[in-house]
This record gives sequence, structure tokens and C-alpha cells, in this order.
Amino acid sequence: MPKAYWVARVNIKNPDIYRFYMEAAPSVLRKHTGRILARGDKAEQLEGQEYHRHVIVEFDSMQDALDCYNSPEYQTAREFRNGIADVETVIIEGVD
Repeated sequence: MPKAYWVARVNIKNPDIYRFYMEAAPSVLRKHTGRILARGDKAEQLEGQEYHRHVIVEFDSMQDALDCYNSPEYQTAREFRNGIADVETVIIEGVD
């Protein structure tokens, strides 16, 4: 079964409130086999719209990634960033 990768690009409007999301989300990701591979502000923008923060999370499967995103725990964590961050998220199935 191929792994899956959750890729998020974020522009943070209020870092003081966004930190609550950053504190809540990692334990939910781990609960669903998520492993943070990259997370941070340092990136080289080559094409497209620029974002402040980038995150890549590896999951054991596409289903694990979708279950995580749709879980009540993650949806609660997401509430912390509503209105204070612009987020673009995609889940990509890996190659066998």
C-alpha cells in the first residue's frame, strides 16, 4: 500500500493564536500514523504564490491521512487557525 503525503502551505495572520493550532495538531497527526517530515518558514519560492510556512506530513496510507483530516480531534485543532491563517492543503498518494 503506498504512503500518502499531506502538504500544507500557510500564510499566518496572527502568530499568537496560530501557536494554539501548532500545539494541538502534532499529537492528532501522530495518532493517525502521521510523521512530520518538514515544517517551517525557510523555503525558496521558485514558482507560484508565496506562502510563509510549509508542512509535509507522511502517513502510512491515503486512508490514514484522510481519517486524520476528517477526525473530530483534527477539526477541533483546525478551529484555532480559522480566520487567522490562509491555508492550502492537499493529500497526495505516494508511489509504491
